[in-house]
Amino acid sequence: METSRQKKTPNGPKYPVPSRSLIMVGLMLTMALAAMDGTIVATAIPTIVRDLGGFSLFPWVFSIYLLVQAVMVPIYGKLADLYGRKPILLFGIIVFLVGSALSGLSQSMIELIVFRGIQGIGAAAIVPMSTTVISDLYTMQERAKMQGYLSSAWGIASMMGPALGGILVQYASWHWIFYINIPIGIGAFWVIGRYLQERVTLQAHSIDIGGAVLLLVGTGALIVGLLEGGVAWSWSAWPSLVIFTLSLSALVMFYVYEARTSEPILPVWVFRRRFIGLANLVSLIVGVISLGLSSYLPTFVQRGLGSTPLVAGFALGAMSVGWPLASALSGKLYLTRGFRTTALIGSGLMISASLVFLALSVHAAPWQAAAASLWMGAGLGLTSTPLLIAVQSSVPWNQRGVVTGSNLFTRTVGSAVGVAVFGTLVNGFLLGWLRHPPRSLSHQWPRHLTASELVSGTRLHSLSNHAAQYVRQGLYLSIHHVFWVLLAVSLFAALVEWALPAMSITSE
Repeated sequence: METSRQKKTPNGPKYPVPSRSLIMVGLMLTMALAAMDGTIVATAIPTIVRDLGGFSLFPWVFSIYLLVQAVMVPIYGKLADLYGRKPILLFGIIVFLVGSALSGLSQSMIELIVFRGIQGIGAAAIVPMSTTVISDLYTMQERAKMQGYLSSAWGIASMMGPALGGILVQYASWHWIFYINIPIGIGAFWVIGRYLQERVTLQAHSIDIGGAVLLLVGTGALIVGLLEGGVAWSWSAWPSLVIFTLSLSALVMFYVYEARTSEPILPVWVFRRRFIGLANLVSLIVGVISLGLSSYLPTFVQRGLGSTPLVAGFALGAMSVGWPLASALSGKLYLTRGFRTTALIGSGLMISASLVFLALSVHAAPWQAAAASLWMGAGLGLTSTPLLIAVQSSVPWNQRGVVTGSNLFTRTVGSAVGVAVFGTLVNGFLLGWLRHPPRSLSHQWPRHLTASELVSGTRLHSLSNHAAQYVRQGLYLSIHHVFWVLLAVSLFAALVEWALPAMSITSE
């Protein structure tokens, strides 16, 4: 516990309270970077598709960002345990800013996807290092409050993101949604570089390059197969068989390799410990839900419900309000009811929010979607934060980077797989919907109406009212498939949490 006016980190110097506060400001700025980037991009997708084309490729804008994070998060976690949190965090900020600047300069969907990958390399260091530094600076009793502050920064930035994104898209250019990261990143870099101090005993270590390559191949092939299956080729075609076989083989080899190497980036004991393994499985589900909703809710509100980008952004931003509020309150719950019970309450909220989304009709008001989004955010906050703190508290200092990395790794994998699965569902349904219009529209239906034009709205004005209504109904129905998946995985999360073993809460 903290004594007088100073706090000694487990592997670092004593920090006066003002220094800890300044470090928290820097960490909150770094979280704002990652949070704002996600919601701004999601809000601007219809406009980006209009300018750059390639609707079938747009899930890769999210998936490549998440894929490289999935690979890099455990690597950064291992490096942080070996060399300290500070250098990894500062490196991540620099790379993220470079990727942001390049993304803003993109002139094609392919360029944007490549530059988003660079952003992802930097973002992979930001979230896990920020949460790990908090576990170093504060006791378990303090962490829920501090994680709440961090989540609040995430929430405020996420809420501002849609508003800024909507304003920039409507009155300037979508390119500016990436440039906004630069001043925030510079401020975060200066504060952390100035005030965060560590004392780490450096030793000779080997970097697990083999494990990183196998992880990249395994997860990368999986995402490619999910995104392109049913679009570029049929599910039963030989490319699907080859890609999924490659993915499974690489992931099995990765597990075997990590069990034998001396310094693995993702030790197998992380998966074998029951509490950590099940908590990470829930984290994967959180990733599926959060990115699935972030990717398709703005399009649902804009094209399915016929609203504006700004209103769609606020509907998504509501989730980012509920999440930090619930995270901040989760400490009182888990300190009295336990980690497992708190997570189960969160899953209950996620299930009820999914049911509300499913009940939304094509004539629903945007505020109803926003209310469901707020409720879903509260469920995610009560589910993710307590389990992350529990995982961190179950290991000593020199393993916190690894377990934090493993938890966020599974969340990132869930996000990437979720976006891919949702993209497959939506793309597949829309292709069939566009190819088979009713006979009453056959004489006025454009021959080459694409999904990109459908989402961007560039040709809707040229259609009759009847045809435009058919298009709108198609988008509504396609994204409704996403809501069914949200319900299914929310129910699965509750089952996994029910199987969590009890974990005692002790003072550190």
